[in-house]
Amino acid sequence: MTSTDQQPLGSPFSAAGTAEDVMAGLDLSGTSAVVTGGYSGLGLETTRTLAAAGAHVIVPARRPGIARAALADVEGCDIVPMDLADLESVRAAAVRISDSLNKLDLLMAVAGVMATPERRVGPGWESQLAANHFGHFTLACELYPLLAAAGGARVVVNSSAGHTLTGIRWHDPHFRTGYDRWLAYGQAKTANALFAVHFDALGRNDGVRAFALHPGKIITGLQREMTLQEQIDRGWVDAHGNVIGTGFKTPSQGAATGLWAATSPLLHDRGGLYLEDCDIARVSAPGTPMDDGGVREYAIDPDAAARLWELSLTATGATPITR
Repeated sequence: MTSTDQQPLGSPFSAAGTAEDVMAGLDLSGTSAVVTGGYSGLGLETTRTLAAAGAHVIVPARRPGIARAALADVEGCDIVPMDLADLESVRAAAVRISDSLNKLDLLMAVAGVMATPERRVGPGWESQLAANHFGHFTLACELYPLLAAAGGARVVVNSSAGHTLTGIRWHDPHFRTGYDRWLAYGQAKTANALFAVHFDALGRNDGVRAFALHPGKIITGLQREMTLQEQIDRGWVDAHGNVIGTGFKTPSQGAATGLWAATSPLLHDRGGLYLEDCDIARVSAPGTPMDDGGVREYAIDPDAAARLWELSLTATGATPITR
């Protein structure tokens, strides 16, 4: 991929498009999907929409009981216990999924944490990088044989405009020298984008294509680590928690770009791209405001993507993907 591929296509959908708009008329009978975070916020919307189109959806869940309650009325949906921050649990979930399927058409990496207090997981990893990136990286690697068996699988990972906060901090990815929760979030979201670039490069010969995306600004459970006052100060909500900020999407609009990435025929034979508002995003110049959209060059750089892949393989011990 080169940045020249990173150009809007002129999709028929826009920022206002909903999950229902994107999926209208699509029949996913006979297909299987894994949706992380598939029982709350954008993930729940994604699960519901895929299942309504006929897909068999597996939802890995850190809180299986809560997931079962949230998905009680969704047919064709199974729940597997999994904690993205615990790689043994990720591997166990991958084994369970592999035992129940002979192919996987869609892997939707929707789960994520944002701006959390400093936490250490595993061997002292910074928790946002661990949960948002290492967990999904390991899951995707372990499920790769199922994706390759599908003959046209797509992997879709939720990044964020937050990636504009920082590239990968190669000198100190785990913030040993002082923690900043927003830079840690930004780095994890850059990692999500770079993951899609290299996963696509490794998978395309097997028909496996990968995309990263910014879903838009949506108030969901992702903000749970922020106080109400912080959200008020940012102009997002009023004193009662009602959304008042401009440019916010509904959960259905927020899920639309991921579902478009998963199903659009316009993306056939494409991959390794960063998407927003149901289209391919343009490259944004350094220093432009986060809310102006687009993707930073460093988040789609193939060399950085390959470097992060090697760092992630070494850290996680995930099963390598060979071309």
